[in-house]
Amino acid sequence: MKRLILGLVTSTALVSPALAEMLDLEKDELTFGFIKLTDMAPLAVAYEQGFFDDEGLFVTLEAQANWKVLLDGVIDGTLDGAHMLAGQPLAATIGFGTEAHIITPFSMDLNGNGITVSNEVWAEMKPNIPVGDDGKPVHPISAAALKPVVEKYKGEGKPFNMGMVFPVSTHNYELRYWLAAGGLHPGYYSPDNITGQIGADVFLSVTPPPQMPATLEAGTIYGYCVGEPWNQQAVFKGIGVPVITDYELWKNNPEKVFGITADFAEQYPNTTLAVVKALIRAAQWLDENDNANRAEAVEILSRPDYVGADPEVIANSMTGTFEYEKGDKRDVPDFNVFFRYNATYPYYSDAVWYLTQMRRWGQIAEAKPDSWYDEVAKSVYKPDIYLKAARLLVDEGLANEADFDWSSDGYKAPTPAGDIIDGIAYDGKSPNAYLDSLPIGLKADQKVIGNEVQG
Repeated sequence: MKRLILGLVTSTALVSPALAEMLDLEKDELTFGFIKLTDMAPLAVAYEQGFFDDEGLFVTLEAQANWKVLLDGVIDGTLDGAHMLAGQPLAATIGFGTEAHIITPFSMDLNGNGITVSNEVWAEMKPNIPVGDDGKPVHPISAAALKPVVEKYKGEGKPFNMGMVFPVSTHNYELRYWLAAGGLHPGYYSPDNITGQIGADVFLSVTPPPQMPATLEAGTIYGYCVGEPWNQQAVFKGIGVPVITDYELWKNNPEKVFGITADFAEQYPNTTLAVVKALIRAAQWLDENDNANRAEAVEILSRPDYVGADPEVIANSMTGTFEYEKGDKRDVPDFNVFFRYNATYPYYSDAVWYLTQMRRWGQIAEAKPDSWYDEVAKSVYKPDIYLKAARLLVDEGLANEADFDWSSDGYKAPTPAGDIIDGIAYDGKSPNAYLDSLPIGLKADQKVIGNEVQG
């Protein structure tokens, strides 16, 4: 892959001498990793629009083969930071999988994922889906429409396989959430069995994002949950149908984060602030003037150095629409959100939601008090760094005071029941009560022992 090297230009007109002196960079040559997905856009934009440059940063952006390689690179210092699954810093910090203290001072986006099924499965689902006056399927589509299909396959002795991108990915948890909300069990993890398929009706396994369409076409899986452009790619290739977006699953749900080690933030505090400043400016650029810059963003992302998909495939979701069944393109202006709705603020409540899903499915094997969820969230998500960077931008005249959540205690207001597909509200300050309210999943002191839930 071509290495993207950003040089420091001589003009620093946007940075006052006093500010430049205050942000005396401890390290100015940085390498950041990413996976080829449209939600890596803040990194590409910060590079291409010169926002890293304005902060005096020489940046290299490098695509990574998969999420594990990316995480390992951040831990061993090969990468200074990366576009990460929100679950990765949390899982690493609590020791699920690779253990390391990873933090995030910046949330990269809201929404951006979809669940796609093969054409054959879609044909079997359609009779179970109501249609509107226009003859098109009524959205959101519940996994209840998939349940008879899964039962049919089970009766024929065929396991119903679906793909997600990583065990602690948003995609794993969103696919599980959708299935469970429709009455299908996605399976448990246990300390002795990390397949996540204990007691499953639908068997989920890992497939790297760019390989999702080919794996679906080969018949290895019958559907998947992934970020863009790999749902729209299935539509363009004529091999599958996206049945739901995560915006419909949970309105304005948190997605990727920018991850660095806690040691990096401690050793290079000014560099960390400079990086966050550049990323905030990139997020603003992506959303400003009602997404006016999205066409340019699509051109950037379509380059082989970044996502490398056809521009029309990326534009199908990136510019405010989303195509489901071929020809059924609908307006979804908030499918990709990078700045509005405080998208870049690393809220503790977002971290807590990921932790509840780890507990729900057995990745966290034993019950934890509410205080534990709060402590872990605060050890990983760092709104103090974020707000300090935001304040510097406001003082420089590069951001608006009103665009940031200065008064927050780090928790969002509870998500109302009407914004989530199963009609169950979410309050990040009451994680155990939330877990108890979910019909499928571990509750209270329950544990997975062998192939059974006990307690």
